[in-house]
Amino acid sequence: MSAEVISIGALLVMFVLGTVLPMNLGILAFVATFAVGTASLGLTEAEIFDGFPAKVFVTIVGVTYLFSVARRNGTIDRLVAAGVRLVRGKVQLIPWVLFLVAALLTAFGTFTPAAVAILAPIGLNFAYRYRLNPLVVGMMVISGAHAGAFSPLAVSGALVLGLVDKTDVQVSAVALFSASFLVNLVLSILTYALFAKRPAPLVEGVAEAAADEDPAVSGRPDWRQWLTLASLVALVVGALGFHLEIGFLALAAGALLALVDMKRQEKAVDGVSWSTLLLVAGMMTYITMLEKAGVIEKLSEHAAHLGAPLVVALLLCFTVAVTSAFASSTAILTAIIPIAVPLLLSSHLSGAGLIAALAVSTTIVDTSPFSTNGALVLSNARGVDSRRFYRQVIGYTGGIVALGPVVAWGALVVPWS
Repeated sequence: MSAEVISIGALLVMFVLGTVLPMNLGILAFVATFAVGTASLGLTEAEIFDGFPAKVFVTIVGVTYLFSVARRNGTIDRLVAAGVRLVRGKVQLIPWVLFLVAALLTAFGTFTPAAVAILAPIGLNFAYRYRLNPLVVGMMVISGAHAGAFSPLAVSGALVLGLVDKTDVQVSAVALFSASFLVNLVLSILTYALFAKRPAPLVEGVAEAAADEDPAVSGRPDWRQWLTLASLVALVVGALGFHLEIGFLALAAGALLALVDMKRQEKAVDGVSWSTLLLVAGMMTYITMLEKAGVIEKLSEHAAHLGAPLVVALLLCFTVAVTSAFASSTAILTAIIPIAVPLLLSSHLSGAGLIAALAVSTTIVDTSPFSTNGALVLSNARGVDSRRFYRQVIGYTGGIVALGPVVAWGALVVPWS
């Protein structure tokens, strides 16, 4: 049995066990990483440890810790109240405001996980306080971030256009950006229409507790709240303006705020979702191991040699969607575009259409709890049954993985080929 079959088979077994049994999937992933990596793929322990997502780990810990501190000192209450005043009490507009703000942030150069890390905790506090469905709020933040992610000024947009510029394929920057924005806008409309009225998987008694909390705050912020607001502004400026690591900035800000308010912040670390961190770290370590061993690249190459160009294009869209649900979208894009270029040059397929379809298929699945964006939503949701909410996010992502590539292929590849 080949190493590729063993590694993919182990991944499927992990999914079944982690979904059916009350066991953290991250633990299974760590066990499988060492078992498959050493016995089947011939990797050393050092090579396996290289796949541990240290940056993602620090980002999630830092952001969730900082917003736990801000929630305990009342700053989040003030931000929520200000947001409600901004939409003039029409709280059903909050997800759309978050969508647009996320799109603006990424369109002007913010890395997508940074935008989600800034907006998801605030949005999910809105959801908790006003009984909005946290799945809708979280997924629309992510979709908004991806809606702007392929502008020429954005990280992902510059990456794709830069890769294509080195080839004979012509792709319009406007077409790439428009395709991503429209697909994510339609996805958000469908998400809102299908799930906004559905009840959230709340822990028993949480709905009453949230309703009892008064979102209106009186008086001026105290000096600790002003310091918290200044820290949040510094976090945004440092991450967006100077491209500093948002996880370390958040940890530094959280530590400073805890030091000046030790009585209320003694248990702020409890606000970090450790189960989510274990889940994400385990799965990302496993997928990175597969990338290091060349399994992902071999699967992509197999897909590229399976028949008619239109069929191959669809298979490539599915391949990047499934893979990106567990791994870095940026890494997948970097790997798949060079594979797609020979197909484009030797066929009648539209270069702009296929590149845009691959870009969309790769990024819309970042709602997965195994990606940074999905993990940020999962770890910042308040008052929900974590296991049921995890299953909702998995089900939502599964629907996107199944339908997203078909829609992207049908809308962007077929009409122009």
